[in-house]
Amino acid sequence: MILVSFALFKAGDGMVSNELSAEEDAAAQKKWDEDLKKMPWLRFLPLNGYFNGLKSLVAKADHIPEYPNPNVEAPLGEPPLSQDIPKPKLYDPYNSSDSSVKTCYLDKEEKIPAPSLYAYDGVPQYMPDPSIGSHSIFGIRDDVCFDRFGRYGPYGFGYKLVDGGSDVGVDTESSGSEAVWEKTGQINYGQIDWGDVQERCAAANKHRFAEPDPDTESLNFDEGKKGRIAVVIRLYTGFQWTQLAVLNFRAMITELSLKSGGEYNVHFLLHVKDNDTPIWSDDVTVQMLLDSNVPPEFHGLVTLWSEAQMELFYPGKFEDPISKPPINNPALRGVHGVFRSAHLPLQVFALQHPEYEHFWNWELDMRYLGNWYELFDRLGHWADQQPRKLLWERNERYYVPAHHGTWENFTAAVEQYTKDSGKPGVFGPVEFPERGQLRYEQRGGSAMPASCLANPDDPECGVGEAADLITLNPIFDVHGSAWAFSNDATGYGKTPPRRCAIITASRLSRRLLMAMHEQVWRHHHTMFTEMFPASVAFHHGFKAVYAPHPVFLDRAWEPQGSAVDKVFNGGRDHSTSAVGSPFDLRNEHNFKGATWYFNSEFAGLLWRRWLGFAQLDARGKTGHRKGGGKIRGGKAEEESEASSGRMCLRSFLVHPIKFESPDDKK
Repeated sequence: MILVSFALFKAGDGMVSNELSAEEDAAAQKKWDEDLKKMPWLRFLPLNGYFNGLKSLVAKADHIPEYPNPNVEAPLGEPPLSQDIPKPKLYDPYNSSDSSVKTCYLDKEEKIPAPSLYAYDGVPQYMPDPSIGSHSIFGIRDDVCFDRFGRYGPYGFGYKLVDGGSDVGVDTESSGSEAVWEKTGQINYGQIDWGDVQERCAAANKHRFAEPDPDTESLNFDEGKKGRIAVVIRLYTGFQWTQLAVLNFRAMITELSLKSGGEYNVHFLLHVKDNDTPIWSDDVTVQMLLDSNVPPEFHGLVTLWSEAQMELFYPGKFEDPISKPPINNPALRGVHGVFRSAHLPLQVFALQHPEYEHFWNWELDMRYLGNWYELFDRLGHWADQQPRKLLWERNERYYVPAHHGTWENFTAAVEQYTKDSGKPGVFGPVEFPERGQLRYEQRGGSAMPASCLANPDDPECGVGEAADLITLNPIFDVHGSAWAFSNDATGYGKTPPRRCAIITASRLSRRLLMAMHEQVWRHHHTMFTEMFPASVAFHHGFKAVYAPHPVFLDRAWEPQGSAVDKVFNGGRDHSTSAVGSPFDLRNEHNFKGATWYFNSEFAGLLWRRWLGFAQLDARGKTGHRKGGGKIRGGKAEEESEASSGRMCLRSFLVHPIKFESPDDKK
């Protein structure tokens, strides 16, 4: 459908020829005109400020964003360059004043402390600002940038596999990279056992965290103890591991678990696709599965599951969805399957791990430019401070700073949109037939704080209350949205009210997962994977929050601000809900140039350029033509005298990353 291509090439391939026959040229132009009618954003000019490197760094106060910026017309030209490569600094987003945190080590002899990543002061001149979301509202620093060596060098990037590294990055531009190993040297990861490392870290810091009561399994928060958080990475048999994937998960374990003193623990939830494999009855089979599907260093972090196992946990007859397939089950798959019900194994995992208060559900093809702990910690604290009043209304909208201004202006706009709609805001549990009461509700309990029940209009209602669900895309009303799986709801009879957040990456509380678990085993209720957590929260009054993290666009959408808002908040009452939703199948093409959505193409282009690999950038007007576009990036370009050096980017999430290096593509 779309002609934008982000193929990857090795360095030195150069320009691609645009020479076409008259017939080919006419056909290409016709196709281009047709695509412009479907995807008007293709006519916007591509932004190139993302690709400016270390020689273009300026202090944030001197930074001129290429876009959005009402004072300049994008795209901008080449930035002024320095002849010197700056030196990176240790990056530490942790609470260093907490004396209760015990240092965690990679080795049993406690001689090798967990390393830190490095960042550069300043940002590349002309690097665009986020078109959606923000760093500042979360307290995530946006006055620094990360290059590939500072980000991954501490974990094995940039040195040989035989030396305990990864072999990745050794053939990319590397001037000044030795600074990241000055304090630690190049750590040998050849024999590391992350399961053992993480367990030792947790044991050393056990005094800091709430433990489950042996009888009730409820967490004991006496003496100011903190809750712990599991990061559950969804793995599957047959996944093709690469050294870059290994580096990513080394970084996650180090930054989230070890450097935080055990506040987070990382787990792999391995989906065994063969339902006949006896994963719960034969240790030899389990070991063979691990050896075949997981690098040895991660074996101690793996929990196995299968769809057949889910049928045992959730037995009985599940009614057909609210209308006949394929309308309501377009996937044409069983209700216990991972595609429709990926939440089931996470519910079981939570049931088996009462030591955790919250669970981040994470996917293999997500990467982060920055420190993982800073991201998860700041999102969590911000979400916990969000008031409940008009929370669902804020949740269903993208925050577009160039259009809405400050976050305070955005919240005021949402209040006005709600008033103009003539409908009351959503507050508390939603009553409807066949909702299915939870046991604590039958006993008179509520997910709402007592202060909120007493005074729903209290602006402080919900402030300081831990969020039960944190999503990374808006939580929208699927009714009328034309989202592909909007009617995939099982066991409710009539159509229930539904909410959804696209992309399953999210933080879920124990109590929300246990409510979902009860709905499935007791009431035989479930919905499509991306819809069930938000809908259960909606039905029962749990606190759900969309966290508007920074999302960048590859083009200069015009008019600035309003063009982005019109498309991404094009649904009911200037939101993502109902008719006009950006999640309508006919509208999802708009995300191809974003850095965060399941069909994004720009995320991969940007990530691979940042890693130092040359690529075909086909975003220009002639990129749609056969042989069109230009090879950019790579070692030769980054080392040239006219180059600004290797890329350095502010922190943000990218998804999906389906391949990373030229070898992965093969």
